[in-house]
Amino acid sequence: MSTIALNTASTGLNALSTSLDVTANNLANVNTTGFKSSRTNFEDLFYLTRAQPGIENEFGNAQPNGLQVGLGVKASGTSLNLTQGSFETTGDAFDLAIQGDGWFQIELPDGISSDDHGYTRAGDFTRNQSGEWVMANSGGYRLEPNLQIPQDATQVTVSEQGVVNYVVDGQTEEAGQITLARFINPAGLKAIGGNIYVPTEGSGEPEIGEPNENGFGSILQGNLEMSNAQPVTELVTLIKTQRAFEMNSQVIQAANETLQEVVNLRRF
Repeated sequence: MSTIALNTASTGLNALSTSLDVTANNLANVNTTGFKSSRTNFEDLFYLTRAQPGIENEFGNAQPNGLQVGLGVKASGTSLNLTQGSFETTGDAFDLAIQGDGWFQIELPDGISSDDHGYTRAGDFTRNQSGEWVMANSGGYRLEPNLQIPQDATQVTVSEQGVVNYVVDGQTEEAGQITLARFINPAGLKAIGGNIYVPTEGSGEPEIGEPNENGFGSILQGNLEMSNAQPVTELVTLIKTQRAFEMNSQVIQAANETLQEVVNLRRF
C-alpha cells in the first residue's frame, strides 16, 4: 500500500534532517581550533516479510528469494573524525598543538564529568590573573597538571616532551610537566561544547602519559591544531543530502497522489 511508502519516505526525511544538522555544525566550525568533525551513520529499519526465502513452492523446489519490503531508515549515530588537523603557526608561547595521539587534560567544575576532567585538542591557552595556564575560551578552565608562570617570567619554553621552563632574573626555572591522555575508543567521547570532551562508558578510562613517549604525540609550541572539517567535503555531503531529501519528498508526493487515485476509484 502507498501508506508504507509514505511512512518509509518520512523516515528518510527525518534521518536526512539529522544528517543536515551534523553537516551544518561541521561547516560552522571550520575555523574552530582543535575541532573534530562528525559523520552521520544510517541503518535500515525492520522489514515486512511477505514471502520467506527458502520455503518450498508449489513445484517442490526451494524458493530462491523471498519478498521483503523495507520500512525505512534511521540515523543510528554519529562518528567522530579524529584525523589530525592542519597546524597554524602563531608564535605565541602559550599556544600548543599535539602532533600525534593524545588530549590535553582540563580541570572542570564539579558535576560536569565523572572524574572532574575534560579533554581537548584545542591548544589555544593563556594565563589567568594568578599566572595559571588556562584555556583561552569562555570557560577559562585550568590545564591539568596545573602550571603557574610568574608575571615577570620571560622565555617560556615547552619541549616536545611537555617540559615547561621559563626564565626569571636570568635563572631558568622549571614550571612542571604537561601530560596527555588517550582513550581506547576516543570516538566514544562526549562533546560538551567549549572544545571540550568528557569520557563515557563507550570511550573507556583515560590513560595518562608523557608526550613523545609510549605512543603519545609530541608537543609543538607556538602552533595550533586547526579544525579537521574540510569545507569542500562538507559541501559535497550537503548537496548529496539535499538531493536525497528532494527524492524522498517526491516519493511522498507520488504516494499521496496514488492514495488520492484510490479514493477517487471508490467514489464510482
